[in-house]
Amino acid sequence: MTDTTAPPRRDSWLSRLLTGRSHIDFIGRSKLFAIVTAVTLTLCVLGLVVRGLNFSIDFTGGTAFTVTGATAEFTADELRDALGEVGVDSSIVQVVDGGEGALVSTPALEEIGGDQQRQVLDTIARVTGAERDAIDVSAVGPRWGEQITRQSLRGLAVFLVLVVAYIALRFEWRMGIAALVTLLHDIAITVGIYALVGFEVSPASVIAFLTILGYSLYDTVVVFDRVAEDTGRLSSVSTVTYGDAANQGLNEVLVRSLSTSATSILPVGSLLFIGANLLGADTLSDLALALLVGMAVGTYSSIVVATPILVWLKEREPRWAELKRRVEARRTPTAVPAARQGTAPE
Repeated sequence: MTDTTAPPRRDSWLSRLLTGRSHIDFIGRSKLFAIVTAVTLTLCVLGLVVRGLNFSIDFTGGTAFTVTGATAEFTADELRDALGEVGVDSSIVQVVDGGEGALVSTPALEEIGGDQQRQVLDTIARVTGAERDAIDVSAVGPRWGEQITRQSLRGLAVFLVLVVAYIALRFEWRMGIAALVTLLHDIAITVGIYALVGFEVSPASVIAFLTILGYSLYDTVVVFDRVAEDTGRLSSVSTVTYGDAANQGLNEVLVRSLSTSATSILPVGSLLFIGANLLGADTLSDLALALLVGMAVGTYSSIVVATPILVWLKEREPRWAELKRRVEARRTPTAVPAARQGTAPE
């Protein structure tokens, strides 16, 4: 009789990923990831040094124009575009009083009462239909001053200390150090991307920078929890190293980490591309953009930065270093004497 039994079906890589049975060697490729991260950080630092950050009017101050008695129909985008045509970019426009007024903030003009200010006044009057004399002009200072900056930095420092303390108590201090390095990596990369691309930094961006630390920390803690569970079974006679067990734990929660990040990034992407760009909700764009960039960076770091740093720290402990030496010695093929192969030495 002919055997009609079908051959066993091989699992696809997607099936293994979704069921936590993937075998991606993140730890074995940690040197490659370290090189990629180092190059990216270098580019970001160069971007900060060479180009710097593009701060909004809230940080730099500027000139405020208050429009009353507008008679023409106009939108914030139309007024902003008209100001851009006369060389005034990055202006903030708010339509008030049911379209009969507007609040316009521009970067500091070249000279109070000079030609550029007269051009701006003429443009605003033309677009809004308001009398030129009905437009009030005043110089404004930065709304986000040094005091708020110091408070934000102080809050960030307290947050980082509490994060390290919590993870050190919940797991161990090496995991706390790895999480701290990962968070600093996320901040540096996100800010560096803003410098390289030239995105405008507003107070909403700063708030988003602080918010994304929570997302990154959540992913990192999820990974560390599984790594602690898998490595807790190791002993001095184990046949796998600490790095092997950590890599297995990372693969087991990989799909969960990616799914969590995707379910967060998709709504933020919708907020940015649909809400801000299509519906004209400009006030959401700064917040959504920083969240989108930061979440993507946080997902990357929780997978290929946090765990390799932890393994690097742990395998410097005598216990795990000795286990690694013994396991690698067993894996290394031993030379078979030539006499046992039936050949005589030459």
